[in-house]
Amino acid sequence: MNKFIWHCTIICLAGLLFSSCRKESNIQPQDVSQSRNVTTESTVLLNEDFESGSKTAYTVGSISLNSGSWTLDDALIGNLAADLKNGSKSVRIRNTGTLSSDFSISGATGAITITIKHGTYGTDGNSTWQLWTSANNGQSWTQQGGTITTTTSLQTATFNLTGTGSLRISIRKVSGGTNRINIDDVNVTLGSGGSGGSNPTDDSNLLLGNPSNAITNITSENNYLMEKAYYALSYSRGRGTPNWVSWHIQASDLGSASRSNDFRADSTLPASWYQVQNSSYTGSGFDRGHNCPSADRTATTAANSATFLMTNMMPQAPNNNQQTWANLENYTRSLVNAGNEVYIVCGSYGQGGTGSLGGVTNTIDNGRVTVPSNIWKVVVVIPNGSNDINRINGSTRVIAVNTPNRNDISTDWTQYKTTVRAIENATGYNIMSNLRPSLQDSLETRIDP
Repeated sequence: MNKFIWHCTIICLAGLLFSSCRKESNIQPQDVSQSRNVTTESTVLLNEDFESGSKTAYTVGSISLNSGSWTLDDALIGNLAADLKNGSKSVRIRNTGTLSSDFSISGATGAITITIKHGTYGTDGNSTWQLWTSANNGQSWTQQGGTITTTTSLQTATFNLTGTGSLRISIRKVSGGTNRINIDDVNVTLGSGGSGGSNPTDDSNLLLGNPSNAITNITSENNYLMEKAYYALSYSRGRGTPNWVSWHIQASDLGSASRSNDFRADSTLPASWYQVQNSSYTGSGFDRGHNCPSADRTATTAANSATFLMTNMMPQAPNNNQQTWANLENYTRSLVNAGNEVYIVCGSYGQGGTGSLGGVTNTIDNGRVTVPSNIWKVVVVIPNGSNDINRINGSTRVIAVNTPNRNDISTDWTQYKTTVRAIENATGYNIMSNLRPSLQDSLETRIDP
């Protein structure tokens, strides 16, 4: 059986198995335009194994493959014993070379899964690479997932994203100097998002899933996906806040960078949308409350500064922000310092909070920013390691907290522990959608002891 048929068979079987057991919710999302949905089958949009091409020099050039034309820059088609490959050929990249499709994949609308085999060439040292995609024929590009590190064996990296029509792919080697890497078997499938059958990329900010099926499309103004380098979020234009923010913390994210305090509008929002300003919360009685905390991103000044975009903020009662929530954040970082890595999703919902001025406030900034009634967080804790999605099991610790947005709440965050399922019922989200349904049921229905 050739590789194309084998991949199609596996993908289709996974889709059929999933379609019979995917859990559903009758709750409609809070201020979100698209609710969770069920994918019943997968469609292969691209399957490129590089067996049909030939390129023996690293100089930049385009080659014709079964899927179409690809440009290889500081890259060639390798067929030596030292080339890691599934078959007789794979792409070999050195320095900061790239492998990019010259064509756009059509029909890439909805949940997309991209899998790429990768490894270190021969006895070279390990390197890192990134996946970038373009939805506008290469005019602009967006990085998907995290930075991937190669090893001496052929591994599979999996990326989950939401497509909006067409899709181009660029694989970019970003470190390792003259050390070479191999890339093989680039596959793109439509309709496998949230199946729990894929293996999302380690350290991805969306490893647990896309809770509201947010998409980067201006028509999805209250569920607009924004994938930043240091976190991902669903933004609500109508509320002026994120619906949720998702991120990963490992030891390398925690360093000595100072708090930048450079609160600022997010200029990457669609041009016609109002941008919440640094001063929008002034005099409101509410803090500019981080979803992804500043102290979770102290490895570099750039990482810390990234958390001060106003698209990462919510109007938060000062005592909630500075005491209750700060205590939870400090505890979470202590888990990382103790040898764990954590995946976190944080958000808010409802309307009406009580800040330092007293009384319930529904909106601030002349009605352009909604004050939430509740603020929630889900923390998934696993020991340091690799193949993260497959290391989450029935014994994994999951901390779920839901606090009222009030200034008079307890400073003890443990008083507000709840279940993930309760938060899902309140919001309509599917917070851990990349886990298989039976595992979701096990983890989401218990309170952290």
